[in-house]
Amino acid sequence: MPDMTIVIGERSFAVACQDGEEGYLSAAAELLDREAKVLASTGNRLTQDRMLLMAGLMLADKSISAEEELRALDRRLAQQTQLLDEMQARQAAAPKTVEVVKEIVPDAALARLNALADKAEDLAARTRARAAG
Repeated sequence: MPDMTIVIGERSFAVACQDGEEGYLSAAAELLDREAKVLASTGNRLTQDRMLLMAGLMLADKSISAEEELRALDRRLAQQTQLLDEMQARQAAAPKTVEVVKEIVPDAALARLNALADKAEDLAARTRARAAG
């Protein structure tokens, strides 16, 4: 079990960690040190215990905020995935061709319907490309 010295708020601490965990411990100490420096920059003289407590609480607050944001993004991703699945299911169930009697539908209406169909196919292709990318 390696012994390391970490520096937090200009104070050194001897700590032990598992083999191979040194990098993680150093990264965690750097995060805590950044928060401690923010506290030190306020000009308030804090005891070592109080400084570590406050820095830990600041990190916990950031962690909670990040977790809430991640949950919100997960919910949004699930909604978008469901919408995409529904769109793909509708596309698969939709008939590919429709026969229209020309005498009943005017040429202008057919041209407009063809233009709308082209736009819908383009939108579907872009949606598939985004989903794949």
